[in-house]
Amino acid sequence: MVNLNNNTNAFNDKSNTDLNRAWLLFLTISNPTISKILTNLLQIAISLKLPINYLVKISIFKQFCGGETITESKKTIDKLWKSKIGSILDYSAEGKQNDSDFKSVYDQGIKILNESENKNYIPFVVFKLTGLINFEILEKKNKNILLDQSEENTYNIFLKRLKQICDKAKEINTPVFIDAEESWIQNAVDEIVLNLMKKYNHEKVLIFNTIQMYRNDRLDYLNKIIDIGNKEKFKIGLKIVRGAYHEKEIDRAKKYNYNIPVHLKKEDTDKDFNKALEICVQNIDRISICSGTHNIKSSEYLIKLMKENGIKSNDKRIYSSQLLGMSDNISYNLAKANYNVCKYVPYGPIKEVIPYLIRRAEENRSISGQMSRELSNIIKEKKRRREI
Repeated sequence: MVNLNNNTNAFNDKSNTDLNRAWLLFLTISNPTISKILTNLLQIAISLKLPINYLVKISIFKQFCGGETITESKKTIDKLWKSKIGSILDYSAEGKQNDSDFKSVYDQGIKILNESENKNYIPFVVFKLTGLINFEILEKKNKNILLDQSEENTYNIFLKRLKQICDKAKEINTPVFIDAEESWIQNAVDEIVLNLMKKYNHEKVLIFNTIQMYRNDRLDYLNKIIDIGNKEKFKIGLKIVRGAYHEKEIDRAKKYNYNIPVHLKKEDTDKDFNKALEICVQNIDRISICSGTHNIKSSEYLIKLMKENGIKSNDKRIYSSQLLGMSDNISYNLAKANYNVCKYVPYGPIKEVIPYLIRRAEENRSISGQMSRELSNIIKEKKRRREI
C-alpha cells in the first residue's frame, strides 16, 4: 500500500520559507474567530480600494494560486511537473455578471486550451458554467421557465462559446472538466453536460461532469447516466468530489421550506463518495474519473479498488486531484508511486481572485479536521528538518 503520510515526499520541493508561510496561514484559517475577522477586514479593504495586493500576494495568494497570469503560473506548473504532478489551470475570477466578463472568461479558457496543446503536464482544462453565463438564466432553465428574448439571445451566445471551447478541446485532444454548481441550477448544468457527452464522448472521454457526493441524490444520478451512456453508446467522464456549498444548501432549503438536498452527516457523504468510486471502477470500460479529494481514506480506497480490478496505477482513465497548496501528502506520494495526479492551479488578477480565496478559506475552515491535518503535517516536517 502507498504511504500517503510520507511527509518527506510531500514537502520535498518546499523551502523553509514555504513551510513557515503555510504554517502561519493554516494556523490562522484553523481559528474560526481570527479567520472570520481577517476575512471581514479583507472584504472591507477591497470595498475601500485599499492597496492590499502585495500583502495578499505574499500570503494566501502564494499558497493557493499559481500567479496572476498563465505565464506567471508556469513556475508553479514546472515545479509540480518535476514531481510528476500535472496542473489544471483554473481562471478563478468570480462574481461575473455581464457579457464582457463572460467573454473574458471564454478568452482565458481558449488561452488555457492553447497552452495545454501537446503538453502532458496540463492533462485537463476546467470551466465553471456560471463563469460563462448569468446564474439567473441557469436558474430559470433549471425550473423550465421560458426565457425572454434578451435572455434567449444570451443563452444562445453561451451555447455557441461552449461549443467553440469543446471543439477546440477535441481538436487538441485535451479533456474538459465542467465544475459543479448549487443544487438549484445543477439540473440545468447536468442536462447541458450530458448533451456534450453525447456529442463528444465516443472514441474517448473528452467531457467530464462533476458530481458532489454530499448531495443525497447523486448515486441515483450516477447510475442513471451510466444507463443512458450504455444505451446511447457514449462514454462517461466524471470528476467526483464531496462538495463545496454544504452550509449554503442547508440554509436555502430551510429558508424556502423544501427537502434538504445534502447529507447532514459527513459519514454519509464519505460513504456515497466511496460508493461512487466503486461503481465507476466497476464500469471503467465506459467511464473515466478524476477523484477530487483531500481525504486519505478515500484515496487509499481508490488504490485498493484499482488493485482488486487489475487496473495499473498509471491507467489514464483514473486521476486523482487536489487543490494547490493543500494535501500535498496525498498528491506527492501518489505521484511518487506512479499514479496519475494533478493539482488545481488557480490564477488571475489578485483583486478578482480574492472572492475565490475567501470562499476557499471558508470551505476549508468547515472541513472537519482538514486544517489540523495540514498543520500537523507541516509541524512534523519542520521538526524533522530541525533534527537533521
